[in-house]
Amino acid sequence: MATIEQPEYIWHNGAIIPWMDAKVHVLSHAIHYGSSVFEGIRCYKTHQGPAFFRLDEHIERLYQSAKIYRMRIPFTFEELVKACHQVITENNLRNAYLRPIAFFGYGGIGVQPKSNPVFVSIAAFPWGAYLGEDSFNNGVDTAISSWNRVASNTIPTAAKAGGNYLSSQLVIEEATRHGYHEGIALDTNGYISEGSGENIFVVRNGVIYTPPFTASILPGITRDTVMTLARERQLTVVEQNMTREALYLADEAFMTGTAAELVPIRSIDGLSIDNGKRGPITQQLQEDFFGLFNGKTKDQWGWLTPVEEKAYA
Repeated sequence: MATIEQPEYIWHNGAIIPWMDAKVHVLSHAIHYGSSVFEGIRCYKTHQGPAFFRLDEHIERLYQSAKIYRMRIPFTFEELVKACHQVITENNLRNAYLRPIAFFGYGGIGVQPKSNPVFVSIAAFPWGAYLGEDSFNNGVDTAISSWNRVASNTIPTAAKAGGNYLSSQLVIEEATRHGYHEGIALDTNGYISEGSGENIFVVRNGVIYTPPFTASILPGITRDTVMTLARERQLTVVEQNMTREALYLADEAFMTGTAAELVPIRSIDGLSIDNGKRGPITQQLQEDFFGLFNGKTKDQWGWLTPVEEKAYA
């Protein structure tokens, strides 16, 4: 994976500060117990200038994740939205990935963070295609992981929480160790869940299938976007449990996520999906998705939020 292309500034606890000055104590609760919630947001260089994609929904999900863990974020929704604009403009960015994160900081050492303050940071930096620049056209090779996703009554998968991604780390590390681009985890009932950081879609006989929330998935915002675009084209989208052979027998399959965007799956467990090439429905949805940013797809849903103007060099 690509290293961070370091910008000049970061928003940290209410102020824009130099990037390297954003520091926390090594005994911060989040470092020891994974007690953080975060988001990934894309800012695209659109035909009408830089714009955030579904900014409000991402910030809202940050608060929802925090609510599950009874974490009180010490900033208002409006303050965090404004901070997202600030880190883009202060760093003179047009095309960027943003990482808002809220976490329990330094205080008590016990598991329950009663005396630990909540810190919030928002970083913005350039980041291209998560699974490689050629992944959009050529697709990626995947494998079913030996690691299952957690059951919903153990760790809530609806929260985008730092600790959840220890599971993701195991999934992708195993996959890449065996020569695949990405792993796909099953839930504890043996149904397809998700990738290490992506939702999964399967196309069969012109119908698009995707696992439901009850399959221990994160309710993805890009997932919702693609489902909306598909239905706009009068394509049938079905949320249902699927066993692993649904991928083996798929006409097409693809992954979605803020980082990955929309990437075809060309093989699973060494078996080519159809002819191993990107399918027509996947390609059409890619064109509709990326068309939101080049003006070919009308943003009738109000998903794009223009970055507040500053003197761009």
